[in-house]
Amino acid sequence: MKKHNTLKKLFALAAAAALTLSLCACSNGETQDPQSPNPGTQAPESRQPSGDTAEYTVAIIKQLDHASLDEIAGAVAARLDQLAAEKNVTIKYTITSGQDDQTVLKQLADQAIADKVDAIIPIATTAAQISALCAEETKTPVVYAAISDPEAAGLTGIDYVTGTSDALNTKFILDMMVAQNPEVSKVGLLYSLSEPNSATPIADAKAYLDMENTPYVEQTANSNDEVVAAAAALIAAGVDAIFTPTDNKIMAAELAIYEDLAAAGIPHYTGADSFVRNGAFATCGVNYTDLGARTADLAYEAITAGMDGMEDFYLMDGGIITVNTETAAALGIDYSMFSGMGTVVEVQTTEE
Repeated sequence: MKKHNTLKKLFALAAAAALTLSLCACSNGETQDPQSPNPGTQAPESRQPSGDTAEYTVAIIKQLDHASLDEIAGAVAARLDQLAAEKNVTIKYTITSGQDDQTVLKQLADQAIADKVDAIIPIATTAAQISALCAEETKTPVVYAAISDPEAAGLTGIDYVTGTSDALNTKFILDMMVAQNPEVSKVGLLYSLSEPNSATPIADAKAYLDMENTPYVEQTANSNDEVVAAAAALIAAGVDAIFTPTDNKIMAAELAIYEDLAAAGIPHYTGADSFVRNGAFATCGVNYTDLGARTADLAYEAITAGMDGMEDFYLMDGGIITVNTETAAALGIDYSMFSGMGTVVEVQTTEE
């Protein structure tokens, strides 16, 4: 049985979400603006048998809207639909977005608990931290998705919390960078200070570059405009390549910077394939569709079998190299060496 000795840390990490407000969730499988004054939706019903068919309700809460989290939410929903058919049960779910606002995220989690859902599936670190806090009294299962460093986020050792981790293999991605350009002499590190996901991989990147005696330039940003300015600063600094981990702030602005980086001849190596689908050059990491499906499986297990014996978190395997062929062409660089490092998936910019 996991203990609650990390809850104080969670309170510190999510202190800005202390306001207690109420909010109506959206209808099944649809995304509703959580700040709508008259959403006109019906709260999900709590689990109860319906004839011979059990009925469960799940709240899927995205930290914000962007390609990675949208992909995960869609995969969770699709797998819940599959499980309902396979197990001959009814699974009702809502998908909402906290708009990267801690107050809104708390509203959504509080409403889910008030609706007596059987599980909350928060996607991304801040959403998970706030959901865990809100569920402390009821012990509603919180099964998070895509937390890069669950321990640093204070999400381990809590007996009603588990989920999937997309921990990044930073060394491998930097090995890709060097394999593609052995002459790389200055690296840009682009990330947000407000993203817990970024802390460990950025520290790992600095250690790697220090060991290789490769200078690096850091730029941080917390908004779309700041990301654009930070990318411009790295271009001006003359970096040969840029690394960004699984950082939601940077991901949300990738479409605003990828063309400028490509025009400057700077490949952007990132922590997730969703960046690459939005114009970044390459990554090696987790398939978020698989991660979403695995998270849904864990949530169903938590609901139906209880959480005794479940792990603090479940690490997803990576190993898939994703390359944006349009960006590679714009950069005029060869990436054939990646085929000897793993399975290469070629994509184009989808602008989603």
